[in-house]
Amino acid sequence: MPQGSSHRVVVIVDEGTNPFETAVATELFGLPRPELGLPEPLYELTLCAPAPDVRMNRGFFTLTGVAGLDAVDAADTLLVPGRPDNVVPRTAAVRDAVRRTHARGARVVSFCTGSFALAEAGLLDGRRATTHWRWARSFRELHPRVHLEPDVLFVDEGDVLTAAGSAAALDLGLHLVRTDHGAEIANAVSRRLVFAAHRGGGQRQFVERPVPEVPDESLAPLLAWAQARLGEPLTVADLADRAAVSPATLHRRFRAQLGTTPLAWLTTERVTLACRLIERGEDRLDVVAARSGLGTAANLRARLRRQTGLSPSAYRRRFGPVPVTDGAGRDRGRRD
Repeated sequence: MPQGSSHRVVVIVDEGTNPFETAVATELFGLPRPELGLPEPLYELTLCAPAPDVRMNRGFFTLTGVAGLDAVDAADTLLVPGRPDNVVPRTAAVRDAVRRTHARGARVVSFCTGSFALAEAGLLDGRRATTHWRWARSFRELHPRVHLEPDVLFVDEGDVLTAAGSAAALDLGLHLVRTDHGAEIANAVSRRLVFAAHRGGGQRQFVERPVPEVPDESLAPLLAWAQARLGEPLTVADLADRAAVSPATLHRRFRAQLGTTPLAWLTTERVTLACRLIERGEDRLDVVAARSGLGTAANLRARLRRQTGLSPSAYRRRFGPVPVTDGAGRDRGRRD
């Protein structure tokens, strides 16, 4: 994203849209972030609809005075929230708005069952996608050419992204902030939301939570302990020792509470820390690898590319401190 410009997010609010996903979009992309101290807002948000007055799900309230569907023509990202009556197709006007937005190269995103709208517009044929687990069977019946992954939080296909159930909209939204602005900004936004900074899209969207056999098996103290020691040679066995359980028991608790494995969580946390170090201006890959616990520069490159799609140098160019130049335009180093 160019420095000093805002990314334009447009949300299609159709008849019967769920208020929660619309509110998630407003919270993530529509509020000012003065605590970040940035010269420009992260995003510019516009709500649009097929009609000036839009009745939300179950008639809880009606939105008035929103923009018309032609607002999508200015979108850098088009977002489609879900609605409960998914067997009823969206109107031709909505489908056309989604289709033409994607055709001109904008990013298209769905929250929850908004994926039905993307599929109806033909954007998901032959692609991976997800939706709320409750609607997976209906989705497969209506859209058999889509490679549905019903047991993940979100799917990132680059120019088309889909989130699962309502809360997964927050996960995908923060993933978009991280993609656009880096880990440091995404972590600041997540702290404002009092929400987990990063849950990978591949985590399960529906996690069984059996009644614990002991009063408190929360992983929170262990996670905080490990996050303070990511640069140390921590292993899953070390985590199990700290929790005073066997590795197998620890694995079960991570699966039940986080929907992932201890090793996957540890690796994700280390890559996130490496991103923050790069964003703060650390240029030496061996130092970043050591301080984040990733060990070697080669492992850092591989893990960073797998998680962000970028090499360390590309990540630095996109999210690192802005170089300071002298009056003649010569680079005087990076500004912290």
